[in-house]
Amino acid sequence: MSDQSAPLISLKNAGLCYRPHRTIFSKTRKEIWALRGLTLEIHEGEKLGIIGRNGCGKSTLTRVLAGIYSLDEGAMTLSRKGVHIELLSLGVGFEGNLTGSENAVLNGMLMGKSRAYMLSRLKAIHEFSGLGEFFDYPVYTYSSGMNLRLGFSVAMETDPDVLLIDEVLGVGDEVFIKKSEDALRRKFTSKRTVVLISHDTETVKRFCTRAVWLEKGEILAEGAPAGVAGKYHAGVHHYST
Repeated sequence: MSDQSAPLISLKNAGLCYRPHRTIFSKTRKEIWALRGLTLEIHEGEKLGIIGRNGCGKSTLTRVLAGIYSLDEGAMTLSRKGVHIELLSLGVGFEGNLTGSENAVLNGMLMGKSRAYMLSRLKAIHEFSGLGEFFDYPVYTYSSGMNLRLGFSVAMETDPDVLLIDEVLGVGDEVFIKKSEDALRRKFTSKRTVVLISHDTETVKRFCTRAVWLEKGEILAEGAPAGVAGKYHAGVHHYST
């Protein structure tokens, strides 16, 4: 049971705006608010699912939580220093000119692990990824699926305080899918904090203890996964018209 009095991550009135560059074809720049007035608490150890249609702000939210994007409005606070947050996403890659093994070490060090620790885990990362000889090839030669294999394998070994999973379940061949689902199931039954971003409500109901329905950068419902999923299915057609 998470401590409801002390959220690990707090977002208060969070807003993030995309401002496209002015071009010769457009004299004005239309502001696009990906998130607006969003208030959310994530408690230590909980398994939170965030559901919504494509373009609702889910991926933007994960990048805010991961520290990749800065807010234009509001604030994000952490309950303590040194909270390690890692994002697994098809849209987030590595340094292309470095090899898979070099990226694994660098990524782990950025997450606060020592170089010696990451070197000691390279064999396990290599084996889990199933990349074979490509582990020592530059990452720019990787497909998106290979990138994900590497990212997933590193995340399993660095064991971050908060694992953000953005629409990556079910990616890869059958063997890797089975292996990754088994590894994730262990995460979802551990004391680690996990945030799962998905449009698949069945996956969220299966893995998560709480859910949030995000639409146009705002939270429309939150609570038990089954209840939020029901509201999402009942209301999604209204917002798609």
